[in-house]
Amino acid sequence: MRNAKTQVIYVGKAINLASRVRSYFHASAQEHPKTRRLVTEIHDIEWIITNSEVEALILEANLIKKYRPRYNIRLKDDKRYPYLKITQEEFPKVLITRRMERDGGRYFGPYTSSSALRETVDLLRRLFPYRTCDRVITGKDPRACLYYDLKLCPGPCIGAVDAPQYAAIINQLQRFMEGESEEVIEDLKQQIGEAAEKLEFERATQLRDRFLALQQVTERQHVITTAAVNQDVIALACNEGNACVEIFFVRNGKLLGREYFVMEGGGCEDETEIVTAFLQQFYHNAANIPPEILLPAQIAEAAVLEQWLRNKRGDVVYLNVPHEGPGKELLNLATTNATETLRMLQAQWKMDKHRSETALEELQEALDLPRPPVRMECYDISTTQGIEVVGSMVVFEHGVAKKSDYRRFKIRTVEGQDDFASMREVLTRRFDRWRRISNGELMGTRGNQAWQKLPDLLIVDGGKGQLGMAVAVLDAFDLRDKVPVVGLAKRHEEIFKPGRRTSILLDPAAPSILLLRRIRDEAHRFAITYHRQRRRKRGLASILEDIPGVGPVKRKALLKHFGTLDAIQKADEKALQQVPGISEVLAGEIYQYFKLLEKEQEEAA
Repeated sequence: MRNAKTQVIYVGKAINLASRVRSYFHASAQEHPKTRRLVTEIHDIEWIITNSEVEALILEANLIKKYRPRYNIRLKDDKRYPYLKITQEEFPKVLITRRMERDGGRYFGPYTSSSALRETVDLLRRLFPYRTCDRVITGKDPRACLYYDLKLCPGPCIGAVDAPQYAAIINQLQRFMEGESEEVIEDLKQQIGEAAEKLEFERATQLRDRFLALQQVTERQHVITTAAVNQDVIALACNEGNACVEIFFVRNGKLLGREYFVMEGGGCEDETEIVTAFLQQFYHNAANIPPEILLPAQIAEAAVLEQWLRNKRGDVVYLNVPHEGPGKELLNLATTNATETLRMLQAQWKMDKHRSETALEELQEALDLPRPPVRMECYDISTTQGIEVVGSMVVFEHGVAKKSDYRRFKIRTVEGQDDFASMREVLTRRFDRWRRISNGELMGTRGNQAWQKLPDLLIVDGGKGQLGMAVAVLDAFDLRDKVPVVGLAKRHEEIFKPGRRTSILLDPAAPSILLLRRIRDEAHRFAITYHRQRRRKRGLASILEDIPGVGPVKRKALLKHFGTLDAIQKADEKALQQVPGISEVLAGEIYQYFKLLEKEQEEAA
């Protein structure tokens, strides 16, 4: 269903399309406020015919993900949730990714909290050491990195473990993530005994330490049932038009973890519809599907969903509604958690809203603005020694990031490192787009919505120099009186205003300066991320040859001497001077170049 602007506002499926569409216009359907609003906006209906109900289910999920229609129930936020990934290679790595691909890797997730997932990865690395470097593993390196000494890597690079031994560690990690902790402990016991019999006492000690640490972790795991069942338990809580789904992951009878997801677009009018939407969207991207999923209530499309899940898993999947026994108790526990999670989220939302309102009012007063700055835009420039210069535009509305309006710029007209000129180009392109839309030269399409609104406050990352450049651009577009602008200097969090000689210093703990800092840091992060993407695309050769004085011959000499880019990056000036053709001055240039890269990576992290 599309509105008058041709925007997709609802996606649905039906065996009998005429009956389904007609149902929206029945008097009984008009009792629901959401349906009443939907019907008033429908301008056109488009349909696609599929070969089966399962195909329709998959297509519906894909279209909802693509268009994010206003009247569909969907997982809140359009971000990619993080996964834990075990790479597919001779000596696999374990890492966090937000994209699940068919690359042979083993995935776990999705998870809602990246910080909690990082803590899990840290724990896993202590229990099952694995490599994180990009070295080519030959087992003949002269020495290992620091992680080997910290017992966070088994040292395949120096031959401390061979491929089968390393694979055994990764296999134990994978089985632990799948809930087979008792089996992993038994394996470790056996390996300790075998190592002791072969008089490999150092290896036996390492295995024993891993065994004791793993035993401590598994003792804290909550045993749900004595039966070795694998289940996902899904519970729902609704309150004041908000819906929260809690999912428990039970593997081998133990509760391994839980996640919660906020659903939007559905209110609380039909709880079974919310659960159905969650099943479609969560398991569309889930790395693991158990043989049984417990639900709080029977849903209309259970048979179709079971068939779809069976196709994805490659084995049977049952959707059950427990009415008694351990399953019902576990569902009640999940429901209690869902209710408490939603209560805490609502309290947090109210607090955040109050803080944002306070911050905007403080900014209005401190900066002498005509009204609270509902829409704020912040700009930043990112480069490394004038290479791959890019700019970023981030947008906050009502104190909250509006990522759909974020924009990034590849600098076209500036050669070398000139932040002032780069900022002028970015702002000129931004307001030129606004002018063209205002004059009717460009249609105000969905993609142009970010450009057609003027900010209530424009923020540039920098001091008086950057501010002066922004003022000049606003003057050129006759926007000086329409768009207030400030510069935010990073060193002392000073705020500079046009026409004012001294800077404005706010209380470091005030909500207003905290909000400005968050916007500035987000613009910095967004710019650096784009800069790193651009630089990565240039490849290894371009990275080295971008350094003044380094051409193809010296690039080959550096790689021949050090072996890898990582080794070059870690080398000091004296080590760089040992390479034929690298002078003392050039060694200093190379060293400083990689120091800037390292600083940038730390800031991005």
